Amino acid sequence: MNDHAKLDAWIDAHFDEEVRFLQELVRVPTDTPPGNNAPHAERTAQLLEAFGFQAEKHPVPAAEVHAAGLQSITNLVVRRRYGEGRVVALNAHGDVVPPGDGWKHPPYGADIEDGFLYGRAAAVSKSDFATFTFAVRALESLGAPLAGGVELHFTYDEEFGGELGPGWLLRQGITRPDLLLAAGFSYQVVVAHNGCLQMEVTVRGEMSHAAIPDSGTDALQGATHILQALYRLNEQYKQVRSRIEGITHPYLNVGWIAGGTNTNVVPGKVVFKLDRRMIPEENPAQVEAAIRRTIEEAAASFRPPRGGSGIQVEVRRLLLARSMVPLPGNEPLVDALQKHGQAMFGQPIPAVGTSLYTDVRLYTEAGVPGVIYGAGPRTVLESNAKRADERLSLEDLRRATKVVARTLLDLLEGKAGSTGSPPSRG
Repeated sequence: MNDHAKLDAWIDAHFDEEVRFLQELVRVPTDTPPGNNAPHAERTAQLLEAFGFQAEKHPVPAAEVHAAGLQSITNLVVRRRYGEGRVVALNAHGDVVPPGDGWKHPPYGADIEDGFLYGRAAAVSKSDFATFTFAVRALESLGAPLAGGVELHFTYDEEFGGELGPGWLLRQGITRPDLLLAAGFSYQVVVAHNGCLQMEVTVRGEMSHAAIPDSGTDALQGATHILQALYRLNEQYKQVRSRIEGITHPYLNVGWIAGGTNTNVVPGKVVFKLDRRMIPEENPAQVEAAIRRTIEEAAASFRPPRGGSGIQVEVRRLLLARSMVPLPGNEPLVDALQKHGQAMFGQPIPAVGTSLYTDVRLYTEAGVPGVIYGAGPRTVLESNAKRADERLSLEDLRRATKVVARTLLDLLEGKAGSTGSPPSRG
Protein backbone atom coordinates (compact mmCIF):
# COMPACT_ATOMS: atom_id res chain seq x y z
CA MET A 1 0.00 0.00 0.00
CA ASN A 2 1.52 3.34 -1.03
CA ASP A 3 1.40 6.44 1.16
CA HIS A 4 -1.57 7.97 -0.63
CA ALA A 5 -3.55 4.78 -0.06
CA LYS A 6 -2.51 4.79 3.60
CA LEU A 7 -3.81 8.34 3.97
CA ASP A 8 -7.12 7.33 2.42
CA ALA A 9 -7.39 4.33 4.72
CA TRP A 10 -6.69 6.40 7.85
CA ILE A 11 -9.35 8.95 6.86
CA ASP A 12 -11.90 6.20 6.23
CA ALA A 13 -11.12 4.61 9.61
CA HIS A 14 -11.53 7.96 11.42
CA PHE A 15 -14.35 9.42 9.37
CA ASP A 16 -17.05 8.98 12.01
CA GLU A 17 -14.80 10.92 14.38
CA GLU A 18 -14.39 13.66 11.78
CA VAL A 19 -18.15 13.97 11.38
CA ARG A 20 -18.65 14.23 15.14
CA PHE A 21 -15.97 16.94 15.25
CA LEU A 22 -17.83 18.93 12.59
CA GLN A 23 -21.14 18.46 14.40
CA GLU A 24 -19.64 19.93 17.57
CA LEU A 25 -18.44 22.97 15.60
CA VAL A 26 -21.80 23.56 13.93
CA ARG A 27 -23.64 23.38 17.26
CA VAL A 28 -21.88 26.47 18.63
CA PRO A 29 -23.57 29.50 16.97
CA THR A 30 -21.38 32.15 15.35
CA ASP A 31 -23.94 34.51 13.84
CA THR A 32 -22.16 37.57 12.47
CA PRO A 33 -23.69 39.98 13.23
CA PRO A 34 -23.70 40.20 16.19
CA GLY A 35 -20.30 38.47 16.02
CA ASN A 36 -19.73 37.03 19.48
CA ASN A 37 -17.30 34.42 18.19
CA ALA A 38 -14.74 33.95 20.96
CA PRO A 39 -16.82 31.12 22.52
CA HIS A 40 -16.57 29.10 19.32
CA ALA A 41 -12.80 29.54 19.27
CA GLU A 42 -12.62 28.29 22.86
CA ARG A 43 -14.65 25.19 21.98
CA THR A 44 -12.56 24.56 18.86
CA ALA A 45 -9.34 24.81 20.87
CA GLN A 46 -10.68 22.24 23.35
CA LEU A 47 -11.54 19.81 20.56
CA LEU A 48 -8.15 20.29 18.91
CA GLU A 49 -6.35 19.68 22.19
CA ALA A 50 -7.96 16.24 22.35
CA PHE A 51 -6.04 15.43 19.14
CA GLY A 52 -2.77 16.67 20.60
CA PHE A 53 -2.96 19.97 18.70
CA GLN A 54 -2.17 23.02 20.79
CA ALA A 55 -4.04 26.02 19.48
CA GLU A 56 -2.53 29.43 20.06
CA LYS A 57 -5.33 31.83 21.02
CA HIS A 58 -5.00 35.31 19.60
CA PRO A 59 -7.80 37.55 20.88
CA VAL A 60 -8.30 40.73 18.89
CA PRO A 61 -8.42 43.80 21.18
CA ALA A 62 -11.99 44.67 22.15
CA ALA A 63 -11.72 48.23 20.87
CA GLU A 64 -10.88 47.02 17.35
CA VAL A 65 -13.64 44.41 17.43
CA HIS A 66 -16.27 46.88 18.63
CA ALA A 67 -15.17 49.47 16.07
CA ALA A 68 -15.91 46.89 13.39
CA GLY A 69 -19.41 46.36 14.78
CA LEU A 70 -18.70 42.95 16.32
CA GLN A 71 -18.57 41.64 19.89
CA SER A 72 -15.60 39.27 20.27
CA ILE A 73 -12.99 37.55 18.10
CA THR A 74 -10.31 35.06 19.07
CA ASN A 75 -8.31 33.75 16.12
CA LEU A 76 -6.62 30.36 16.42
CA VAL A 77 -3.26 29.23 15.04
CA VAL A 78 -1.98 25.65 15.24
CA ARG A 79 1.63 25.12 14.16
CA ARG A 80 2.96 21.69 13.17
CA ARG A 81 6.64 21.84 12.26
CA TYR A 82 8.37 18.82 10.75
CA GLY A 83 11.73 20.17 9.61
CA GLU A 84 13.27 22.75 7.33
CA GLY A 85 11.16 23.75 4.36
CA ARG A 86 8.07 25.64 3.30
CA VAL A 87 5.09 26.20 5.57
CA VAL A 88 1.63 25.58 4.18
CA ALA A 89 -1.20 27.40 5.96
CA LEU A 90 -4.76 26.08 5.91
CA ASN A 91 -7.38 28.75 6.64
CA ALA A 92 -11.09 28.44 7.34
CA HIS A 93 -13.49 30.93 8.90
CA GLY A 94 -15.99 30.14 11.63
CA ASP A 95 -18.23 33.21 11.42
CA VAL A 96 -21.50 32.90 9.50
CA VAL A 97 -24.48 34.96 8.42
CA PRO A 98 -27.51 34.53 10.73
CA PRO A 99 -29.69 31.57 9.75
CA GLY A 100 -32.85 33.45 8.80
CA ASP A 101 -36.22 31.77 8.28
CA GLY A 102 -37.46 28.72 6.41
CA TRP A 103 -35.38 25.96 7.97
CA LYS A 104 -36.73 22.41 8.13
CA HIS A 105 -33.70 21.32 10.16
CA PRO A 106 -32.52 23.21 13.26
CA PRO A 107 -29.82 25.60 12.00
CA TYR A 108 -27.51 24.60 14.86
CA GLY A 109 -28.67 21.02 15.27
CA ALA A 110 -26.08 19.44 12.94
CA ASP A 111 -28.67 16.86 11.94
CA ILE A 112 -27.67 14.09 9.54
CA GLU A 113 -30.20 12.86 7.01
CA ASP A 114 -29.73 10.87 3.79
CA GLY A 115 -25.97 11.39 3.81
CA PHE A 116 -26.08 15.15 4.40
CA LEU A 117 -25.15 17.15 7.49
CA TYR A 118 -27.47 20.14 7.94
CA GLY A 119 -26.70 23.37 9.75
CA ARG A 120 -25.47 26.92 9.34
CA ALA A 121 -21.77 26.79 8.29
CA ALA A 122 -21.97 23.05 7.59
CA ALA A 123 -20.68 23.84 4.11
CA VAL A 124 -19.16 27.33 4.43
CA SER A 125 -16.86 26.98 6.15
CA LYS A 126 -16.80 25.02 9.40
CA SER A 127 -16.65 21.97 7.16
CA ASP A 128 -13.04 22.81 6.40
CA PHE A 129 -12.14 23.08 10.08
CA ALA A 130 -12.74 19.34 9.85
CA THR A 131 -11.24 18.80 6.38
CA PHE A 132 -7.99 20.54 7.27
CA THR A 133 -7.65 19.15 10.80
CA PHE A 134 -8.16 15.55 9.78
CA ALA A 135 -5.98 15.92 6.68
CA VAL A 136 -3.12 17.00 8.97
CA ARG A 137 -3.84 14.16 11.40
CA ALA A 138 -3.80 11.68 8.51
CA LEU A 139 -0.52 13.13 7.24
CA GLU A 140 1.12 12.72 10.63
CA SER A 141 -0.22 9.18 11.03
CA LEU A 142 2.17 8.02 8.30
CA GLY A 143 5.26 8.72 10.38
CA ALA A 144 6.90 9.52 7.04
CA PRO A 145 9.84 11.90 6.63
CA LEU A 146 8.42 15.38 6.16
CA ALA A 147 9.95 18.78 5.56
CA GLY A 148 8.58 22.21 6.37
CA GLY A 149 5.35 22.44 8.29
CA VAL A 150 1.63 23.10 8.40
CA GLU A 151 -0.35 25.83 10.14
CA LEU A 152 -4.07 25.80 10.81
CA HIS A 153 -5.59 29.29 10.80
CA PHE A 154 -9.15 29.38 12.14
CA THR A 155 -10.47 32.93 11.97
CA TYR A 156 -13.74 34.72 12.65
CA ASP A 157 -14.62 37.77 10.56
CA GLU A 158 -14.76 36.74 6.91
CA GLU A 159 -18.37 37.95 6.72
CA PHE A 160 -17.11 41.45 7.66
CA GLY A 161 -14.14 41.39 5.28
CA GLY A 162 -11.42 39.44 7.11
CA GLU A 163 -9.41 42.42 8.35
CA LEU A 164 -9.64 41.17 11.96
CA GLY A 165 -9.04 37.55 10.95
CA PRO A 166 -6.26 36.77 8.44
CA GLY A 167 -5.58 40.48 8.00
CA TRP A 168 -4.96 40.93 11.71
CA LEU A 169 -2.77 37.81 12.02
CA LEU A 170 -0.62 38.97 9.10
CA ARG A 171 -0.33 42.59 10.29
CA GLN A 172 0.69 41.45 13.78
CA GLY A 173 3.43 39.24 12.35
CA ILE A 174 1.90 36.17 13.96
CA THR A 175 2.19 34.21 10.73
CA ARG A 176 3.94 34.37 7.39
CA PRO A 177 3.38 31.10 5.51
CA ASP A 178 4.85 30.21 2.14
CA LEU A 179 1.63 28.82 0.65
CA LEU A 180 -2.03 29.18 1.58
CA LEU A 181 -4.97 26.83 1.11
CA ALA A 182 -8.30 28.37 2.14
CA ALA A 183 -11.72 26.91 2.73
CA GLY A 184 -13.55 25.99 -0.46
CA PHE A 185 -17.14 25.90 -1.64
CA SER A 186 -17.07 23.84 -4.84
CA TYR A 187 -15.17 21.05 -6.57
CA GLN A 188 -13.10 23.65 -8.37
CA VAL A 189 -9.69 25.01 -7.41
CA VAL A 190 -10.27 28.75 -7.17
CA VAL A 191 -7.20 30.84 -8.03
CA ALA A 192 -8.77 34.31 -8.26
CA HIS A 193 -11.87 36.17 -7.17
CA ASN A 194 -13.60 39.48 -7.58
CA GLY A 195 -13.13 42.45 -5.33
CA CYS A 196 -15.96 44.35 -3.69
CA LEU A 197 -16.57 48.02 -3.01
CA GLN A 198 -19.56 48.92 -0.84
CA MET A 199 -20.72 52.51 -0.43
CA GLU A 200 -23.48 54.37 1.38
CA VAL A 201 -25.09 57.32 -0.39
CA THR A 202 -27.16 59.86 1.55
CA VAL A 203 -29.38 62.19 -0.47
CA ARG A 204 -30.84 65.23 1.32
CA GLY A 205 -33.63 67.44 0.05
CA GLU A 206 -36.13 69.49 2.03
CA MET A 207 -39.04 67.84 3.79
CA SER A 208 -42.48 69.40 3.31
CA HIS A 209 -46.19 68.60 3.53
CA ALA A 210 -47.44 66.50 0.61
CA ALA A 211 -50.34 68.95 0.16
CA ILE A 212 -47.86 71.74 -0.68
CA PRO A 213 -44.97 69.86 -2.37
CA ASP A 214 -43.59 73.02 -3.99
CA SER A 215 -42.39 74.12 -0.56
CA GLY A 216 -39.83 71.28 -0.38
CA THR A 217 -37.35 69.29 -2.42
CA ASP A 218 -38.09 65.58 -2.86
CA ALA A 219 -34.98 63.61 -1.84
CA LEU A 220 -36.46 60.41 -3.28
CA GLN A 221 -36.76 61.95 -6.72
CA GLY A 222 -33.17 63.11 -6.39
CA ALA A 223 -32.07 59.64 -5.33
CA THR A 224 -33.95 58.14 -8.27
CA HIS A 225 -32.10 60.47 -10.63
CA ILE A 226 -28.77 59.28 -9.20
CA LEU A 227 -29.83 55.63 -9.32
CA GLN A 228 -30.70 55.94 -12.99
CA ALA A 229 -27.19 57.25 -13.67
CA LEU A 230 -25.68 54.36 -11.73
CA TYR A 231 -27.76 51.80 -13.61
CA ARG A 232 -26.62 53.31 -16.92
CA LEU A 233 -23.07 52.91 -15.67
CA ASN A 234 -23.86 49.31 -14.81
CA GLU A 235 -24.85 48.65 -18.43
CA GLN A 236 -21.40 49.86 -19.51
CA TYR A 237 -19.74 47.36 -17.17
CA LYS A 238 -21.08 44.50 -19.29
CA GLN A 239 -18.65 45.53 -22.04
CA VAL A 240 -15.65 44.99 -19.72
CA ARG A 241 -14.54 41.35 -19.67
CA SER A 242 -12.11 39.53 -17.43
CA ARG A 243 -9.44 37.28 -18.91
CA ILE A 244 -9.85 34.82 -16.01
CA GLU A 245 -12.09 31.81 -16.58
CA GLY A 246 -15.04 31.82 -14.22
CA ILE A 247 -15.16 35.62 -13.91
CA THR A 248 -17.26 37.59 -16.38
CA HIS A 249 -17.62 41.35 -15.97
CA PRO A 250 -17.95 44.00 -13.25
CA TYR A 251 -21.42 44.81 -11.94
CA LEU A 252 -23.17 47.08 -9.50
CA ASN A 253 -26.09 46.29 -7.22
CA VAL A 254 -28.15 48.60 -5.02
CA GLY A 255 -29.26 46.27 -2.27
CA TRP A 256 -30.74 48.56 0.39
CA ILE A 257 -32.69 51.81 0.40
CA ALA A 258 -34.54 53.74 3.12
CA GLY A 259 -35.96 57.20 3.60
CA GLY A 260 -38.92 59.43 4.22
CA THR A 261 -41.00 59.93 7.34
CA ASN A 262 -44.63 59.29 6.32
CA THR A 263 -46.85 58.87 3.29
CA ASN A 264 -48.12 62.45 3.50
CA VAL A 265 -44.67 64.02 3.73
CA VAL A 266 -42.30 64.86 0.88
CA PRO A 267 -39.16 62.91 1.85
CA GLY A 268 -36.27 65.05 2.96
CA LYS A 269 -33.71 62.28 3.22
CA VAL A 270 -33.03 59.00 1.40
CA VAL A 271 -30.14 56.62 2.00
CA PHE A 272 -29.11 53.73 -0.23
CA LYS A 273 -26.23 51.27 -0.21
CA LEU A 274 -24.50 49.91 -3.27
CA ASP A 275 -22.25 46.95 -3.90
CA ARG A 276 -19.76 47.15 -6.80
CA ARG A 277 -18.02 43.90 -7.76
CA MET A 278 -14.59 44.44 -9.34
CA ILE A 279 -12.83 42.00 -11.63
CA PRO A 280 -9.15 41.31 -10.83
CA GLU A 281 -7.96 43.47 -13.74
CA GLU A 282 -9.59 46.62 -12.33
CA ASN A 283 -7.96 49.30 -10.18
CA PRO A 284 -10.09 49.82 -7.02
CA ALA A 285 -9.13 53.51 -6.68
CA GLN A 286 -10.22 54.22 -10.25
CA VAL A 287 -13.46 52.28 -9.76
CA GLU A 288 -14.36 54.25 -6.65
CA ALA A 289 -13.45 57.57 -8.26
CA ALA A 290 -15.66 56.80 -11.27
CA ILE A 291 -18.66 55.98 -9.07
CA ARG A 292 -18.20 59.13 -6.99
CA ARG A 293 -17.93 61.19 -10.17
CA THR A 294 -21.11 59.65 -11.58
CA ILE A 295 -23.01 60.41 -8.37
CA GLU A 296 -21.65 63.94 -8.20
CA GLU A 297 -22.55 64.71 -11.81
CA ALA A 298 -26.04 63.23 -11.42
CA ALA A 299 -26.68 65.27 -8.28
CA ALA A 300 -25.55 68.45 -10.01
CA SER A 301 -27.82 67.80 -13.00
CA PHE A 302 -30.95 67.08 -10.93
CA ARG A 303 -33.65 69.71 -11.34
CA PRO A 304 -36.62 69.49 -8.96
CA PRO A 305 -39.87 69.39 -11.00
CA ARG A 306 -41.36 72.35 -9.17
CA GLY A 307 -38.23 74.32 -8.45
CA GLY A 308 -36.51 74.13 -5.09
CA SER A 309 -33.00 74.34 -3.85
CA GLY A 310 -31.64 71.08 -5.28
CA ILE A 311 -30.16 68.19 -3.32
CA GLN A 312 -27.07 67.57 -1.24
CA VAL A 313 -25.29 64.22 -1.41
CA GLU A 314 -22.83 62.50 0.92
CA VAL A 315 -20.95 59.36 -0.11
CA ARG A 316 -19.27 57.09 2.41
CA ARG A 317 -17.19 54.01 1.72
CA LEU A 318 -18.30 51.01 3.81
CA LEU A 319 -15.99 48.29 2.52
CA LEU A 320 -13.13 47.84 0.10
CA ALA A 321 -12.17 44.23 -0.47
CA ARG A 322 -9.59 43.94 -3.22
CA SER A 323 -9.59 41.11 -5.72
CA MET A 324 -7.62 37.93 -5.21
CA VAL A 325 -5.11 37.54 -8.04
CA PRO A 326 -3.04 34.45 -8.92
CA LEU A 327 0.53 34.80 -7.67
CA PRO A 328 3.62 33.05 -9.05
CA GLY A 329 4.45 30.08 -6.87
CA ASN A 330 0.93 28.68 -6.48
CA GLU A 331 1.53 26.06 -9.19
CA PRO A 332 2.59 23.15 -6.91
CA LEU A 333 -0.55 23.62 -4.84
CA VAL A 334 -2.83 23.92 -7.87
CA ASP A 335 -1.27 20.93 -9.64
CA ALA A 336 -1.51 18.64 -6.61
CA LEU A 337 -5.11 19.58 -5.86
CA GLN A 338 -6.16 19.04 -9.47
CA LYS A 339 -4.38 15.69 -9.69
CA HIS A 340 -5.79 14.26 -6.47
CA GLY A 341 -9.18 15.90 -6.96
CA GLN A 342 -9.61 14.14 -10.26
CA ALA A 343 -8.53 10.85 -8.69
CA MET A 344 -11.08 11.21 -5.88
CA PHE A 345 -14.03 12.67 -7.76
CA GLY A 346 -13.55 11.01 -11.13
CA GLN A 347 -13.73 14.24 -13.10
CA PRO A 348 -11.35 17.03 -14.13
CA ILE A 349 -10.95 19.73 -11.48
CA PRO A 350 -10.63 23.12 -13.19
CA ALA A 351 -8.59 26.02 -11.84
CA VAL A 352 -10.82 29.07 -12.22
CA GLY A 353 -11.86 32.40 -10.76
CA THR A 354 -15.11 33.15 -8.94
CA SER A 355 -17.37 36.17 -8.75
CA LEU A 356 -17.49 35.90 -4.96
CA TYR A 357 -15.01 37.68 -2.72
CA THR A 358 -13.30 36.21 0.35
CA ASP A 359 -10.66 37.03 2.94
CA VAL A 360 -8.11 34.93 1.01
CA ARG A 361 -7.21 38.12 -0.83
CA LEU A 362 -5.47 39.31 2.36
CA TYR A 363 -2.90 36.52 2.05
CA THR A 364 -2.22 37.23 -1.62
CA GLU A 365 -1.97 40.97 -0.88
CA ALA A 366 0.76 40.02 1.62
CA GLY A 367 2.58 38.09 -1.11
CA VAL A 368 1.51 34.59 -0.05
CA PRO A 369 0.46 32.45 -3.06
CA GLY A 370 -2.89 30.94 -2.26
CA VAL A 371 -5.83 29.02 -3.66
CA ILE A 372 -9.28 28.06 -2.45
CA TYR A 373 -10.25 24.41 -2.15
CA GLY A 374 -12.08 22.31 0.41
CA ALA A 375 -15.25 20.41 1.19
CA GLY A 376 -18.20 21.49 -0.90
CA PRO A 377 -20.61 20.44 -3.64
CA ARG A 378 -20.11 20.97 -7.35
CA THR A 379 -21.62 24.44 -7.00
CA VAL A 380 -22.25 26.83 -4.13
CA LEU A 381 -25.98 26.75 -4.86
CA GLU A 382 -26.22 23.02 -4.12
CA SER A 383 -25.04 23.61 -0.55
CA ASN A 384 -27.75 26.20 0.29
CA ALA A 385 -24.94 28.37 1.61
CA LYS A 386 -26.35 31.55 3.19
CA ARG A 387 -29.86 30.11 2.73
CA ALA A 388 -32.16 27.89 4.79
CA ASP A 389 -31.12 24.26 5.29
CA GLU A 390 -27.45 24.72 4.45
CA ARG A 391 -26.01 21.27 4.04
CA LEU A 392 -22.88 19.28 3.26
CA SER A 393 -22.64 15.88 1.62
CA LEU A 394 -20.63 13.71 3.98
CA GLU A 395 -19.11 11.91 1.02
CA ASP A 396 -17.83 15.24 -0.28
CA LEU A 397 -16.29 15.88 3.14
CA ARG A 398 -14.57 12.50 3.07
CA ARG A 399 -13.18 12.93 -0.44
CA ALA A 400 -12.03 16.52 0.10
CA THR A 401 -10.17 15.46 3.24
CA LYS A 402 -8.33 12.84 1.21
CA VAL A 403 -7.47 15.35 -1.51
CA VAL A 404 -6.04 17.82 1.00
CA ALA A 405 -4.09 15.13 2.87
CA ARG A 406 -2.55 13.82 -0.36
CA THR A 407 -1.70 17.36 -1.45
CA LEU A 408 0.05 18.11 1.85
CA LEU A 409 2.09 14.94 1.49
CA ASP A 410 3.18 15.91 -2.02
CA LEU A 411 4.20 19.39 -0.84
CA LEU A 412 5.98 18.34 2.35
CA GLU A 413 7.61 15.01 1.54
CA GLY A 414 11.01 15.20 3.21
CA LYS A 415 14.39 13.70 2.63
CA ALA A 416 15.89 10.79 4.46
CA GLY A 417 16.92 11.69 7.95
CA SER A 418 14.14 14.17 8.69
CA THR A 419 11.39 13.18 11.05
CA GLY A 420 7.66 12.99 10.61
CA SER A 421 7.05 13.43 14.31
CA PRO A 422 6.01 17.00 15.14
CA PRO A 423 7.09 18.66 18.38
CA SER A 424 4.75 18.03 21.28
CA ARG A 425 3.96 21.74 21.44
CA GLY A 426 1.84 21.71 18.26
